[in-house]
Amino acid sequence: MTKNRAAEYGRASKLLHWILAMCMIALVWLGWWMVGLDYYHAWSMRALELHRSIGMAVFALAAVFAIWKFISPSPALQAELRPWERAAARATHILLICAMFVIPVSGYLLSTSSGSGFEMFGLIQIPAVAAVTDRMRDVAESIHYFTSYGLLALVAIHAGAALKHQFFDGHGTLKRML
Repeated sequence: MTKNRAAEYGRASKLLHWILAMCMIALVWLGWWMVGLDYYHAWSMRALELHRSIGMAVFALAAVFAIWKFISPSPALQAELRPWERAAARATHILLICAMFVIPVSGYLLSTSSGSGFEMFGLIQIPAVAAVTDRMRDVAESIHYFTSYGLLALVAIHAGAALKHQFFDGHGTLKRML
């Protein structure tokens, strides 16, 4: 079953969920690691190129994910959830989806702030489409940095809630996405 059902996620949603989750967590780690590298380190430029490429792939997959959510809406939240849990789940999901777009867009602005584009996996040229002022670059850098670390907090909340509902409450929440 590719599409979502009333109480279960379909294969497409599961695949997109896990690919995006792994890529975004890897990108936060890679970003953290690469900014600590010396400019002359052998991996300094390669890490940046990889980070940019995976970031643009996340942006493309996020667009597919958003379109897929309209084509195949998510199953309803479980009836056993308390009202505050429902509100928290909805807010967390919305913020995660926003982060899937905000982080790559701010990264793109950083990467093209010099007016030059970059290559995605050495295959596709990503052009610089807008002039970026120094002030815009600084704002994009702050947004990229803080949203990336905020993403980690959201992932911890999201995963923690899924584990709580699966193993402590017995709602079968985690099973729906595996």
